[in-house]
Amino acid sequence: MEWKIKKYNELTIEELYSILKARIEVFVVEQNCFYQDCDGKDKKAYHLFLEDNGDVIAYTRILEKGISYDEVSIGRFLVKDKYRRKGLAKEMLKRAINFIEETLNEKSIRLSGQVYIKGLYKSFGFEEVSDIYLEDNIPHVEMLYKLDKNKKQLP
Repeated sequence: MEWKIKKYNELTIEELYSILKARIEVFVVEQNCFYQDCDGKDKKAYHLFLEDNGDVIAYTRILEKGISYDEVSIGRFLVKDKYRRKGLAKEMLKRAINFIEETLNEKSIRLSGQVYIKGLYKSFGFEEVSDIYLEDNIPHVEMLYKLDKNKKQLP
């Protein structure tokens, strides 16, 4: 298994296909949620993913500030069903935060997360900054992370 982070134009056709397949599998089929996944933001994103034998099993995209929010954002956060509860979500979130802080040199991250996973985000220092709302008929909450030099180490 290998973690990768690439800009859109660095992805191979096979990687892009596997990313889209994973997103459809989790967000459209598993969650029975019909929405427009290809929203034009992928071309402006960094794609962080973990492959197992060419199959994307964990994925998130990172958008620079000004694309979705005033802050850098994380979205399309997923781990495929049979790979859950193995620490991959924590590892991916840690890698995303480190990339944003060290490579993009940004101090704040905003996301719109599904409510059932907000505990993971909170464990990394994200705070709820909105009431719960429905997005594509799924409860979400907006969350914000701010780098604090005095904050504890990432889990």
